[in-house]
Amino acid sequence: MMTDAWGTVTAVDDQHASIHMDEIGCGRCGEPGGCGGKHLGKLLCGTPRTVRVRNPDHCGVGARVRVAVAEGSLGRSALYAYALPLLALFAGALSGSACGGELAAIGGAAVGLLVGWLGLRRAQRQILRDPRWQPSIRP
Repeated sequence: MMTDAWGTVTAVDDQHASIHMDEIGCGRCGEPGGCGGKHLGKLLCGTPRTVRVRNPDHCGVGARVRVAVAEGSLGRSALYAYALPLLALFAGALSGSACGGELAAIGGAAVGLLVGWLGLRRAQRQILRDPRWQPSIRP
């Protein structure tokens, strides 16, 4: 299943299109199962966003298109971005605390945060290579 949002093609290059999104989020905020991301998006992003997606149908500038994102990809990305570094930080702090005192816990937390950040970068690279998780123009 996919989550859709509408936008307008503003530029085209090779196999990609830049799309100015009409809304932040999927527009299902008030519906059951909606995540409420539109409200958070308005708080963090004052203007609608422009995204670059694959353009297999060669849609031209000015075309209204639906941009689809795989169901669960936003939640998965948020989980990676927030939970992975935080869990690594706690694991590092606990390991450091078990090995020594307060200074070891602080050092372990710093090392854990670094490991979490490196893990996040690795996950990001894997997701960027997987076409199932990339936004696409939907007919």
